[in-house]
Amino acid sequence: MIGKILGILLLGEAAAMGICLGIAIYYRGPDVTAFAVSMVITALIGAALVVRRVDYEDVGYREGFAVAALGWLLTAVFGALPFVLSGAVPHPVDAFFETMSGFTTTGASILTDIEALPLGLLFWRSLTHWLGGIGTVVLLVALIPSLRIAGMQFYRAEVSGPTKTKVLPRVAQTTRQLFKVYLVFTLLQIVALRGVGLNWFDSITQTFGTVATGGFSNYNQSIAAFNSLAVELIIVFFMLICGMSFALHIKAMQGKPLAIWKDRETQVYLFVVLVAVAVISVNLVTAAGMATGASVRQSLFQVSSIMTSTGFATADFDKWPDLSRLVLILLMFVGACAGSTGGGIKVIRIIVLAKLGVRQLQKLIHPQAVIPVRIGRSAIPQEVTDSVQSFLILYLGLFIGAVLLMGLMGLDLISAAAAAVATLSNIGPGLGLVGPATNYAAIPVAGKLVLSFCMLVGRLELFTVLALLHPGFWRK
Repeated sequence: MIGKILGILLLGEAAAMGICLGIAIYYRGPDVTAFAVSMVITALIGAALVVRRVDYEDVGYREGFAVAALGWLLTAVFGALPFVLSGAVPHPVDAFFETMSGFTTTGASILTDIEALPLGLLFWRSLTHWLGGIGTVVLLVALIPSLRIAGMQFYRAEVSGPTKTKVLPRVAQTTRQLFKVYLVFTLLQIVALRGVGLNWFDSITQTFGTVATGGFSNYNQSIAAFNSLAVELIIVFFMLICGMSFALHIKAMQGKPLAIWKDRETQVYLFVVLVAVAVISVNLVTAAGMATGASVRQSLFQVSSIMTSTGFATADFDKWPDLSRLVLILLMFVGACAGSTGGGIKVIRIIVLAKLGVRQLQKLIHPQAVIPVRIGRSAIPQEVTDSVQSFLILYLGLFIGAVLLMGLMGLDLISAAAAAVATLSNIGPGLGLVGPATNYAAIPVAGKLVLSFCMLVGRLELFTVLALLHPGFWRK
């Protein structure tokens, strides 16, 4: 049953490669054969897995976790084929890293000259972002009726946040609405970017990287290549709204726009963005001598990009003063809102942890008091607070482990820590060796595999992947 669902996933990936094959043919690029062969290989293996009849009523939480984790792994493996077969990224591990970065919407790259790639491959690179942003398995549930019976298991395994709330009574309805909102945002941004002068190809590829909060651009200088305030403001707007919960966007489109602004997580999220922009702007003016307008422009873009885990860049923030870099590193840990396309610990978990700390102080003063943890008027169940604390412990454990492994491979402390948090939080660019003006090409092969694992674990919010590594998961 798991094999059949993975086969459907591979058939969908082959269809996506077909789109890129059409683009390669249209532009007469050297990647036509690579896409044709990759599509055939992926489709044949997918078809071989799909042949058997299965009963989707047997799908439980374990099967949901297995499909989500193995599905993302398989899509990255087969998604690397066009890069390898075209010769653009000859080393299989490099190609796997690039594709895993794409599907997990991390935006970390090993490419030293992005603009040298054929347009078909550039489009595929951005398309992996767009597919990964909505969630490949959730997308299948939205589009394929036969999978909807198992929708909740897939939804819990792939959607971000400490709780997996359904906006509508059925998961299939929720996933379809999520896809509609995602599609609407995509179309609106494409039209907006086209309206300020970008060509259709650039508009589409930058939009894929923005709406998915991924960060892949088809230019070496990222968004700085356009040198356009209008382009930056459009991208900032869509980065910020895609960093909010899509469940709230669904409610807004159902005629309840105030649901977004009344949400405590959204309020804190926007407050953190404003405070970070103000602190970095002042720091850039006072410590770096930058003009006020330029400091606000650069800080607004970079804070929005890092907070939402997008990873686009308009400046080499690794050269900013220490305070500004520290703020950005802290934002990498925090991340966007639960239920968004963004990564990181998530704002709601930070709120819960802060309230747990306050409650503990209150209980020291009043040991017999029963003090529930509340967000707004809602009390947070004990299992949710336990989950949040467990998540933080696992996140920090994985972060420390990744830093140690990167250090053993020769990276300095700043680069090792930045690479770990940038991949675990699905940010992309970090500091030092993996800063916005450089990339991950210099990381050793073993290091790229470690960071690829961090991307996958971070995108699926730790538990889904780590559950597969627990011996008890495989026992009946």
